[in-house]
Amino acid sequence: MPPVTHPPEERGLRLDAVRNQERIVAAAAAAFAELGAEVTLDEVARRAGVGVATVYRRFGNRDQLLRAVVEHVLAVEVEPVAEVETDDPWRDLAATLEASVAAVAGHRKVVALAHATGGLGVDVVDRYLRRLDRLLVRARAAGLVRPELEPRDVAMSVVMVLATVRDGNRAGEWRRYLALLLDGMRPAAAPLPDSARRSDSGVRPA
Repeated sequence: MPPVTHPPEERGLRLDAVRNQERIVAAAAAAFAELGAEVTLDEVARRAGVGVATVYRRFGNRDQLLRAVVEHVLAVEVEPVAEVETDDPWRDLAATLEASVAAVAGHRKVVALAHATGGLGVDVVDRYLRRLDRLLVRARAAGLVRPELEPRDVAMSVVMVLATVRDGNRAGEWRRYLALLLDGMRPAAAPLPDSARRSDSGVRPA
């Protein structure tokens, strides 16, 4: 079957829609970072140089726009790093965690608002955990991490590091704490407490 073609004017409209969406998301990211919860769709539209009706048509409401901004941050700043597979699985995992913390730290107001409004959907979190699982499988197979380490353990490490990201702290101070937590993921003689209980009962907690 030959590929579907569209008239030039329709292709132009599609391109305009994509460009508008990109402008809206970029404007929203900047507005949320600057103004936090005070941002309105009218403000985003003004910054993006589009009508507010265009913003509503593309995103429906502010919560959906917040979700789009978070997904954009993950797609641009985290996923490209997570998709790289080198001959060093440990470095791949560490680089992904570093990119994760850097992305959330750089957009913490947006992420906090999205979390508060339910914008961090289960599917977004699951997609991230699946990427971590793939990285962990490779690192475990190479004997570079604790064998009992799970994706949610690693995700919680990101959360713990993010607790150190505060206004007034030195830029990049979180890297020190990430290094400490990464060191704790290395193979160790003693298993983690929860893992010990799982191995005794044979049941994985929900």
